[in-house]
Amino acid sequence: MTILLTGAAGFIGMHVAEALLARGEKVIGLDSLTPYYDLRLKHARRDRLLAHSHFSFLEVNIADHAAMALVFNQHPDVTQIIHLAAQPGVRHSLIDPFSYIEANVMGHLVMLEAARSLPRLQHFLYASSSSVYGGNDQLPYREGDRVDHPISLYAATKRADELISEAYGHIFGLPQTGLRFFTVYGPWGRPDMAPWLFADAILAGRPITLYEGGRLKRDFTFVADIVSGVLGALDRPPTDGKPRLLNIGNHRSVEVRRFVAVLEESLGRKAVIQDAPRPVTDVAETFADICAIQALCGFEPKTPIEEGVPRLADWFRGWVGA
Repeated sequence: MTILLTGAAGFIGMHVAEALLARGEKVIGLDSLTPYYDLRLKHARRDRLLAHSHFSFLEVNIADHAAMALVFNQHPDVTQIIHLAAQPGVRHSLIDPFSYIEANVMGHLVMLEAARSLPRLQHFLYASSSSVYGGNDQLPYREGDRVDHPISLYAATKRADELISEAYGHIFGLPQTGLRFFTVYGPWGRPDMAPWLFADAILAGRPITLYEGGRLKRDFTFVADIVSGVLGALDRPPTDGKPRLLNIGNHRSVEVRRFVAVLEESLGRKAVIQDAPRPVTDVAETFADICAIQALCGFEPKTPIEEGVPRLADWFRGWVGA
């Protein structure tokens, strides 16, 4: 198979690419290498992948439809697309909303337009987000829940992607799967995400902010478990012509203060904690119902935070030289 992977220099993208390469796939990685966070991290991820002979890399903006048309014209042998590229971050969408519309909405549309031109395409798999559930208070979140009340622009763009994909599936019969990722953590993570921010502050002796005393709950999912679900879903495209949506999470809701406690133990240092009210863009709890993806491919997360957080901490110490 020839797989085109967007967001290849990203956190989840790098791990997915490594898993695909390990099983012998040819991977064409795309990334625009935007400076949303430290480019040294993105370059290091990219360089790890370039060490593989079956990996090639293109620096390109997926929202540039002319550039993407050229990419697809040069690679008509692509059989699967894994579309992970996006402008991430819930709170940053309050600062730079235009980048979210460009990358997440226009970029998704460009990818779909390009995908339907590929003669050998078998599956278009893309990243959605648990953020689409908005302020829903019925837990666990199920794919059939209403998702028409987003509480952030980021969430609204991800729901827009799902609706656009639904239209393209109806019109063109494009086989698609959208994965609603829950809180992913692990080695090579993003500097704007809480696990990294917590680890960095703990090692430096700076305060960390826990909203509502750390009582918010998140479905923390270790990245290796996420990768197993991505590949499992990728290998099983829809056969009924209808786009599908799947939750992909740990099916465990953990208080943030518990996550921090395990991180403190892993780093061997205590956190300086300050309390703050919950921001309007944050929900009280996320909790994934994963019955659908379990039924599809036997997805079964295996990594509790007591195992995953120490692996994150070990990598983080090496990265920052602590």
